[in-house]
Amino acid sequence: MSREGIIMPPRKSAKPATKPAKEVRKVGRSTRGRLDDGSANPIDVHVGARIRLRRTLLGMSQEKLGECLGLTFQQVQKYERGANRVGASRLFDLSRVLDVRVGYFFEEISDTAQAASPVEVIRGNVTKSVEIPDDDPMARRETLELVRAYFTIADPKVRDQVLSMAKALGGAK
Repeated sequence: MSREGIIMPPRKSAKPATKPAKEVRKVGRSTRGRLDDGSANPIDVHVGARIRLRRTLLGMSQEKLGECLGLTFQQVQKYERGANRVGASRLFDLSRVLDVRVGYFFEEISDTAQAASPVEVIRGNVTKSVEIPDDDPMARRETLELVRAYFTIADPKVRDQVLSMAKALGGAK
């Protein structure tokens, strides 16, 4: 008897005849968090700014941070600008090297940055660069250098005098 007329059930190990359809995503929507205009996601920029802030407060160079993480200083620069995204394991390593909790990198994140999360980018709710105000004096290099220099003063009385002088010069009471 010929097998041509018999319909055999598929074997359990047989692959399905057709592959399941892939989920269709909207054209032009990034799944990597970048905005349609190519700019870095504001959350990545914020995390990078927090890395830079902590590194600078510790008086650590980009080169030294890179050595501690097994990276080049150029890679550290890209993280700090938000050009490269920081993965979870790298964030964990950064928290150890910079002696902060992982949550530190997300503290003080603006509502604007939060609204530009990668899921919102994918949904098409954020398509172009979001202006995040840079009016935080703690993010400026001169402030970081001043704070670092202040804490290198060993004598607490001298530190108090420097603080009093700075307040007097700035007009604070």
